[in-house]
Amino acid sequence: MLFHIQKELTHKVGFTATKKIGNAVKRNRAKRRLRALFYKYSQKLKDGTYIFVAKQAINEISHKQLENDFKKVLNRSKSLKEN
Repeated sequence: MLFHIQKELTHKVGFTATKKIGNAVKRNRAKRRLRALFYKYSQKLKDGTYIFVAKQAINEISHKQLENDFKKVLNRSKSLKEN
């Protein structure tokens, strides 16, 4: 899940994972996976504040599927730059 607040000249990000995901190890792994994808796409994102919320299935899906879902969420929120 993604929350995006557009704001000029601001590029902030936050990652969160609730206890529903599992113990601390699983929550940290989920945030690391989201963080890696964010850094991969950060140059393509519009200015603003981004808050990524990890869901339960994040630790059970492959990296390829997670990346596809990540791109889909960014496209739906219209967070990607035009070029």
